[in-house]
Amino acid sequence: MIEPVPEFSRRVLLDRIGSSPFSDKIKANADERAALAKRFGWIELDTLTADFVLTERAGGVDVEGQFRATLSQPCVVTGDPVSADIDQKFKVRFVDPAILASGEEDEVELSENDLDVMETDDGAIDLGEAVAQTLALAVDPFPRSEAASARLKEAGIVAEGEEHTGPFAGLKGLFGEKSATE
Repeated sequence: MIEPVPEFSRRVLLDRIGSSPFSDKIKANADERAALAKRFGWIELDTLTADFVLTERAGGVDVEGQFRATLSQPCVVTGDPVSADIDQKFKVRFVDPAILASGEEDEVELSENDLDVMETDDGAIDLGEAVAQTLALAVDPFPRSEAASARLKEAGIVAEGEEHTGPFAGLKGLFGEKSATE
């Protein structure tokens, strides 16, 4: 099966990366931004740029950089556009898939200082796809517009910040006012 080419592909051949750090910048064009917005369910991706340094390390390539994006996504309550400006640093390690396959891990705990791991592909790394995936994780998964609280109240749903919130708030009335120790 042939894998589809990512919308924002910026492949760098591994043999281009030497023993000294290699810096570069990338910027998504209008078609790439539109395709990424469609893929991730955003209304619009206005800008996406990244700069980074690649460093060859034993067993792979470390990428450390920063991306900037301006986008709008639909409010989860109203569907209204919610704007977001994201300016975030990132770190990714690219590793040969054979090295990953030889590992004994099924589940690995990552600390704050650990790098996300992606696979190399045919002697190259895809910096654009790494940035796209990292951006998707940085975006608020449940954006709310200014009108969201009012709409929730109109629907009879308790708004965020009120005392009866949480996954079991609706069960409170079933048990009366008895305490848990009675």
